Amino acid sequence: MRFADCFDPVGRVHGLPTFPWRLAPDGLATRRQLRALGLRPGGQDIAGQVLRPRRRRGPLTAFLYRIDRAKPVRPMTEARAAALAKANAARRNCPVCRRDAGYVIPASLGACVPCADSDSSRAA
Repeated sequence: MRFADCFDPVGRVHGLPTFPWRLAPDGLATRRQLRALGLRPGGQDIAGQVLRPRRRRGPLTAFLYRIDRAKPVRPMTEARAAALAKANAARRNCPVCRRDAGYVIPASLGACVPCADSDSSRAA
């Protein structure tokens, strides 16, 4: 895919108005850009997309949303903060030794580093 293939403002080729990377028109933003503005898409339909050509794999795609239809981000409530803290604590607890590792346990290890090291030394 070439740079010129990424420019389709009407949406004939890709079905959505498509723009090259970093060349989206004013008034449209990605989710990340909306979040930086304190906004969220708020259930609106996708207004377009930006494509960045890549050589080996398919293009990188980011969907665009209208800024004027975006809604403010919902405020963090005490209940949401408590639920988030509980979920993060569960990611830090080692299933083998049942202790708080003090860091998020990597899914590739499945246990804290000391437990994973002791399991690998037993297997060898």
